[in-house]
Amino acid sequence: MVETMTGPDTRPAPTGKTPARGRSSRRRGRGFLTAILFILPALVLFLVLVVIPIVIAGYLSLFKWNGLGPPTNFIGLDNFTRMFAAKIFMGDLQHMAILIGLSLLVQLPISLGLAVLLNQKIRGRAFYRLLFFAPYIISEAITAVLFSAIFSPEAGLANKILEAVGVDGGWTWLSEPETALWTVFLVITWKYFGFHMIIYLAGLQGIPKELTEAARIDGANNWRVFRHITVPLLGPTIRISVFLSVIGEVQLFDLVYNLTGGGPSHSSETFAVSMLDYGFKRTQFGYASAFSMVMFLLSLVFALGYQRWVMRRDLEGASTAMGDSR
Repeated sequence: MVETMTGPDTRPAPTGKTPARGRSSRRRGRGFLTAILFILPALVLFLVLVVIPIVIAGYLSLFKWNGLGPPTNFIGLDNFTRMFAAKIFMGDLQHMAILIGLSLLVQLPISLGLAVLLNQKIRGRAFYRLLFFAPYIISEAITAVLFSAIFSPEAGLANKILEAVGVDGGWTWLSEPETALWTVFLVITWKYFGFHMIIYLAGLQGIPKELTEAARIDGANNWRVFRHITVPLLGPTIRISVFLSVIGEVQLFDLVYNLTGGGPSHSSETFAVSMLDYGFKRTQFGYASAFSMVMFLLSLVFALGYQRWVMRRDLEGASTAMGDSR
């Protein structure tokens, strides 16, 4: 009678899923905590060595400060107004544009050509790869000392070579405003072309050989294979190389400072050299901080714009590949 009034028990039997769900949540929590612990040291270093110095430089750029005591003479944007009106700033901007243009039109094509050549089966290619990459390993200071001797007007190797081939060897490579910047570019090219060559080699070795072999079977010559297969498939690598080259030219300092010090008459000066000159030689740290902020903003705007409009497909492809691998 009781069963008739209350009816049968319709409650679902326990399935055991709740404990499993709890274990899964705990595992995710431990995984998240582990990831945070691994990321935390790098995040702290990034904050201390990158973010905080940028904030401090932006703060100091608003003051007229000689580096002694706390900055108190607030002048707002006057440092930037003075900088934009200065011939030195416009010269630095022009030098940066020239070096970027020369790098994209001369240095990177040379690196790509050598990479294509050394990707072929030629005798001693491992030795040539090492030989061409070796300048990148040498420090900028040593490179500057080496080429200061090579381009010496009196007994430099460069003038001796010119004299040996019957050309007037009395060139003052680093001492004339007309030739200093071009000479600096020659040194930059010698120093960094091997780095870009290795990047291109890595990209070339990722191209399937079946594609080039099929194109040659269909009658394509080497130029058509290079133009229609190699370059398109090497596109992401080329874009990375261009990005690194441009950012490097914006922040160029070591070679220029040790070769010419920005001279003669500011003819080879860059933003970083001007920043050092005004900061540590003239003790105008607020004004020097304005130069540093311009360098940072130029790099930031270029990096964001380049990733947004040039490398967008590459980044989307990388994100898709990561998603498919999960």
